[in-house]
Amino acid sequence: MQTFDLEAHGLRQLNSALHALRGQTNETAWEIVNPKGSHAIAVGLDAPIDVTVRGSTGYYCAGMNKQATVRVKGSAGPGVAENMMSGTVIIDGDASQYAGATGRGGLLVIKGNASSRCGISMKGIDIVVHGNIGHMSAFMAQSGNMVVLGDAGEALGDSLYEARLFVRGSVKSLGADCIEKEMRPEHIAILADLLKRGEADHLAKPEEFKRYGSARKLYTFNIDNASSY
Repeated sequence: MQTFDLEAHGLRQLNSALHALRGQTNETAWEIVNPKGSHAIAVGLDAPIDVTVRGSTGYYCAGMNKQATVRVKGSAGPGVAENMMSGTVIIDGDASQYAGATGRGGLLVIKGNASSRCGISMKGIDIVVHGNIGHMSAFMAQSGNMVVLGDAGEALGDSLYEARLFVRGSVKSLGADCIEKEMRPEHIAILADLLKRGEADHLAKPEEFKRYGSARKLYTFNIDNASSY
């Protein structure tokens, strides 16, 4: 285990050391102490390493992650795991706005609540939120899966494409072109796998969720739908 004191050595030195771990490395386990809400911790990683942050983080923690597993033993500021490519990011606390935005792959787990715009423009990432999510979440989400064990705020899935949204609790309102859809056996199987990987299979059963998806009326402009644009 490599232990890095962020307060003593600074962010630039930390990220430089982590970026140097491309390819094969024996330094696979890292612990970051004294983060104290610093921004851009562990961004742009591209190695199969495990990074544990002992405390809360600021903006863009684990952004552009590829291959790595990053766990935050606290809460995360705006943009956690933004544009994530692969790997796993686990937040033990809450996450602020636009968590997992534009994510293209990998798994983001938020064990607390997520604020507004969670998963906006997601492009293949899987997001599992143990708590609630705020308004405009999954806005223009293109592909991937979002699982919410709690409630969802206003305008869920506005202008949605082909991402799947699974919500166990209530939904304050659905956004434009987002509708409730049938939960078929294949969706139950997908959800069961996501709950297991998201460390939530002991908290909920797939049968307790509703599925939401695109009505596919906004893909191309149609004069009959002009009032919806």
